[in-house]
Amino acid sequence: MAARSASQPDPEAFASRMESALVAQIGAARFQMWFGASRVLFVPGQGEAIVAFASEEFHKWLEHTFGGAIRTAAHRVLGADANVRFVTDAELFKPESIEPLEAEAFGPPTGKKSFDNPTTTSRKPKEGPTRRWKTLADFIVGASNRVAHAAALSAIENPTDCGNPLVLHGPVGTGKTHLLEGIYVGLRRNHPEFKPRYITAEDFTTRFVQASRFEKHDAFRRQFRECDALLIDDLHFLATKPGTQREFVHTLDSLVADGRLVAVTTDCHPRLAEELMPELVDRLVGGAVWPVQPPDDQTRHEILKKKSGGSPAIPESVLKFLAGNLRGNVRELEGAIHSIRHFAKHTGRPVELGMIREALGDLLRHAVRTVSVQDVDDAVCRVLRLASGALQSKARTWATSHPRMLAVFLCRKHTSATHGEIAKHFGAQTHSAAVAAEKRVRAWIQKDEKLTVGERMWSIRDLVDRLERELQR
Repeated sequence: MAARSASQPDPEAFASRMESALVAQIGAARFQMWFGASRVLFVPGQGEAIVAFASEEFHKWLEHTFGGAIRTAAHRVLGADANVRFVTDAELFKPESIEPLEAEAFGPPTGKKSFDNPTTTSRKPKEGPTRRWKTLADFIVGASNRVAHAAALSAIENPTDCGNPLVLHGPVGTGKTHLLEGIYVGLRRNHPEFKPRYITAEDFTTRFVQASRFEKHDAFRRQFRECDALLIDDLHFLATKPGTQREFVHTLDSLVADGRLVAVTTDCHPRLAEELMPELVDRLVGGAVWPVQPPDDQTRHEILKKKSGGSPAIPESVLKFLAGNLRGNVRELEGAIHSIRHFAKHTGRPVELGMIREALGDLLRHAVRTVSVQDVDDAVCRVLRLASGALQSKARTWATSHPRMLAVFLCRKHTSATHGEIAKHFGAQTHSAAVAAEKRVRAWIQKDEKLTVGERMWSIRDLVDRLERELQR
């Protein structure tokens, strides 16, 4: 082995460089899951990298899974002749308990113990800008989100006497996270004695894995079962994690039994989440479940007015044009405002309709037109050669029921209509019929089933694609 410098690299700088090189190999998400939260120490030796683990079991698994990536990272940091030594030494870690959580910062603990002196902290969390929490006062209320907003206000005013758990569901970019953050801020302001916890489902999972690795389940549970309100964003992240789901079910039961608020957001109605455990779905639908739909024309106009404050000023005629032509979510509207300002700044042109069409050319060309329930009904009948009104019949034969279920699925995907409105259009007595139909079609698509509909047999995915192209005509 070639001789190396007698002076040792700075341990903190070396660990940082190793982490950066390893992230480049396996990605930030996998690194945070398996190497974050003081699970592994990277320490420089004489011409070698020492990789220390807290337990033999974790040592063997991680070396087997990521050994090659760790060696590559060490070679990039120390040179191609560097050796890598894996060791197990629980004394270097001494995890007394998972760190108490602050509601503002739920990331995994970042402190690491010094290899030479385990009692001192060799790395401090980096200080960053304070998180800017959204409030309900900033939320634009419209027909698409009015009930969900009212539920959020109710949770703040009386957190011990509202629908519990509170579930807000809908597509991305419709304001679910805004409402959840608004509940958190409102609880802290209105109830100083409260200890609310706000966390994403991804962070909840990371902390659960950490607790399992260090056998600190009691400390983990105290963090989430002793709070006065638990707010979890993006609950659908747990869809493929049955172990974390079971832990959350027990946490949910404990909090609800004590009359403490649980509020979550998810991307669809719990009944339509195929990979959530039945036990979890049952508990979620036992609370208050409210949709947050994409904004309608008037709400889009109000959102654009609120976002357009500043320089250069955007005329009212331009805002009305954008509200009528951009049919996407709130983030798309914000992006349009940013693009207009950037274009005006760098071209020196005034903000007017001609400039707007040039600045947002691609966005406007791809804007989706408004689709109604009747549009979906007509498209399904045309493609499958059914008589007008056939989907409203009481017939239960496959020739009618399968196209009707497909129509319900497309209505939920391409319109802002609720389950109740869709069920009423197709002659059902309750919204549960529409919920069941949508769930059935999702299952078909997941399994890529073959379906005999109309005059031929279709692949379900081909049929949905054909119906969607008909909708866009």
